[in-house]
Amino acid sequence: MAKNELAVIDNFELSTNTDIMEALIEELGEDAKIPYDRVKIPSGGTTAFEVPSDDPDNPDIEKEIEGIIVYAQKINAYWKDAYSGDNTSPDCSSNDGKVGVEFETGEIHKCVDCPFNEFKSGPNGVGKACKNMRRLYIIRTGCTLPIVLTLPPTSLRAYEDYVGRQIVTKGLRTHFVITKISLKKAQSKDGITYSTAQFTKVGRVPDEMKPELTAYYNSMKTNVSSMAIDDDDYDMPSNQTSKNNQDNDNDDEFEDVDIENGEIPNFEDVGSDA
Repeated sequence: MAKNELAVIDNFELSTNTDIMEALIEELGEDAKIPYDRVKIPSGGTTAFEVPSDDPDNPDIEKEIEGIIVYAQKINAYWKDAYSGDNTSPDCSSNDGKVGVEFETGEIHKCVDCPFNEFKSGPNGVGKACKNMRRLYIIRTGCTLPIVLTLPPTSLRAYEDYVGRQIVTKGLRTHFVITKISLKKAQSKDGITYSTAQFTKVGRVPDEMKPELTAYYNSMKTNVSSMAIDDDDYDMPSNQTSKNNQDNDNDDEFEDVDIENGEIPNFEDVGSDA
């Protein structure tokens, strides 16, 4: 193997049966909520994930999540009121990061033109009122359904750097690479501690797995487009919510990433389709 060449992982057990996805939709209906396990970026600087287990009251505590990111979905969500702790739908949301739909009226807006998607529209003139996020659908070895990890604003840069600089420019796609996701403790300029996702390549899948993964990617791209956005995607305390967007607005680390559109300069839509 040449220096810096990514190793092929032969022992990854792939169980991406698209027939199961189609059966779930047929049984539950197109508008039904597919039972994906949801994992969140924890608040307060915690460096371990809570991953749902067979016992809902006792999630598994895992330092890392390892698997294949079979799809990454851009989403935006705007709540008029501050987080209250209940599982409420946003007042306006977008399942593609481009077109938002108001919950009550069904009115449609272009996200790029929305004043709530502009910096300084957030609380006290900090960050954005609308939360730009990404849902990562991650297949782990031996599992049929992916888990869903929603990235808040503070983890977008790390993901976009990973995809743009370590995946796309190396001739790879995220759904052909096994990725390890860990957490790093960080602190904002105003002293608030938070957690941010970190991404590492583990290896690439054998060529014979690629057709199945491509089919699964295409299936996911279609099936999750109508998946509702709620507080399961973004439920941090209000002080951390403001901090998340403030960091994206003011931190020099973000100056070469177009967080508003969720893209890295010179890379075309690497997050959604990579």
